[in-house]
Amino acid sequence: MVNIDIGIDLGSSNTVIYIKDKGVVVNQPSVVAYEVKGKRVIAVGNKAKKMLGKTPEEIEVVRPIRNGVISDYTLTERMVKAYVRNAIQQRRIWGRPTICVCVPSGVTDVERRAVEDAVYRTGAKMVYILEEPFAAAVGTKVDIDGQYGRMIVDIGGGTTDIAVVSKGSVNYSSSMKVAGDAFDEAIIKYVRNRHNVLLGDVSAEQLKIDIGSVYPREKDAVGYAKGKELVRGLPTKLTVKSSEMIEATKEVVGQILDAIKLAMETIQPELVADISERGILLTGGGSKIFGIDKLIEEKLGVKAKVVPNPELAVATGAGTANAYTDMQVKKLVIKED
Repeated sequence: MVNIDIGIDLGSSNTVIYIKDKGVVVNQPSVVAYEVKGKRVIAVGNKAKKMLGKTPEEIEVVRPIRNGVISDYTLTERMVKAYVRNAIQQRRIWGRPTICVCVPSGVTDVERRAVEDAVYRTGAKMVYILEEPFAAAVGTKVDIDGQYGRMIVDIGGGTTDIAVVSKGSVNYSSSMKVAGDAFDEAIIKYVRNRHNVLLGDVSAEQLKIDIGSVYPREKDAVGYAKGKELVRGLPTKLTVKSSEMIEATKEVVGQILDAIKLAMETIQPELVADISERGILLTGGGSKIFGIDKLIEEKLGVKAKVVPNPELAVATGAGTANAYTDMQVKKLVIKED
């Protein structure tokens, strides 16, 4: 059994860090602001996100992780290093820490190695790579070693990962690059086509958080967003109803439903029976959009449940995965001096 000091969910939208005996100590946006000349990092996390769309030409604000994959290695390394340093200050860790970091199920060996190297350069003694849906299962305290199969659908920022676990291992896993970011893009597209108003990424995300829906509410919720009129180019404040959000996101959520259905068609009948009886567990920040559990039950005939604090499940699982090393550590990539 390994002794993991730090668990990291290196997400496209947020980076979450779990420390043993302390819990989640970092939950910050995966955003970096830097000087274009020299690539000197100015800010990371919440401070950097507040600068989106408001910086001069010599400063750029980016998300160095896209669809669960590192798009800018140097900035990712610096961002993770800042977060790990902050996390270690929350609890005194003597020597170099052992870190477990999560990746989507469908990443290639090259992409996996990039994540490993970026985290290793933060000063880690060892780096373990764990697939996100398995980590989510650990984080939600699913009886992984039990005889019954459980399905976990982790809807993150950049990817949706689906896994069926039983008897300590993953029986089925898949990953698709459709998740929370795709919801934001769908909202921007809908508002542009329907209201002739252009929203920024931050405004669209806030609208999703406030009134985002994929299933009808008892009473239509109303949200407000600031954007730019496409005809006159002037600022405007827009009123949007939650019923419009259902229309805006139906294509995206349809792809997620299709992926879940494909998983059910692929796995063994005995596992389907287990899932039908025990339901589907939804994790990840994207699962917080209103009604996704009800929509899954209506369309697929299987109960679904959003776990408490779903955005923290993967990092929590990564930080506590040492209890499940017998079946999984053999699949982890380890790097040390």
